[in-house]
Formats: sequence, structure tokens, C-alpha cells
Amino acid sequence: MDDTALTELMSRHDIRPTANRILILRMLQRESRPLSLGELEDRLPLIDKSNISRALTTFRSRHLVHVLESGDEVMRYELCLSHSEDADDDMHVHFYCEQCHRTFCLSDLAIPTVEIPAGYQARTATYLVKGLCPECRKSAH
Repeated sequence: MDDTALTELMSRHDIRPTANRILILRMLQRESRPLSLGELEDRLPLIDKSNISRALTTFRSRHLVHVLESGDEVMRYELCLSHSEDADDDMHVHFYCEQCHRTFCLSDLAIPTVEIPAGYQARTATYLVKGLCPECRKSAH
């Protein structure tokens, strides 16, 4: 996705595109896994931590990012590519490696359908599997 597409994506979510916001979205889009605030700070050293945090808060409130806890009490963010404003159609399984503490998107695995009792309204779901990633598994042998 180029900067024009990222700008259009922000506009569809009623977010004013700024240079910093485009850089943050570009980084989230480029990575194949959800990133924490600290990881974004490391990858974007020219953007102040508070600017990154405010952008993520805006993205979250406008449903432009998914936020998930990956088991290490750190919030991680990934770009939401849902095509519907009514339902999140890009929800998928995540895998948390207990050794390297990285979280991976398993985009080809949909979150299993869960029947919710009458009276409840589900808005989002998170499905997290924990274990060892292939890289850590190899190094353990």
C-alpha cells in the first residue's frame, strides 16, 4: 500500500492524514505482525513517543487498528483492513511466542465462530495461541 492509499484509508476513517500518521501506518502495514508502542518507537526514532501514542489512540477510536494483548501485558497494534464498517471481516488468529515474546498474525486462520447467548452483542473477538515460533523451536534443539 503506497502513501496515497494510506491517506485514502485514513480519510475513510475520518482521520486527518499527517506526515507522522502516514509514517506510523506505513510501519504497521509493512510489518507482518502486530507491534507494541515500544517497537514503533524503535522503528520510528524521529517521531516522539507521545505523538505515536496519540496517533494510535486516534487510530483505535476510529477502528483503523486492531489492539490486542498478546500475553505479556503489552498492547500491540496492527492495521485493520476490514472492508465493512458494520463488522470486522479481517479478524484472524494470533500466535504469541513465549520465548522471543513476538506476536504473529496467522491471517489465513479465521477466528472460530462462537455462539453468544441471547442479549449479548459481540463487537470483536481475539483468539490467541501461545507456544514457540518456528525460529525459537529450531534454536531449542
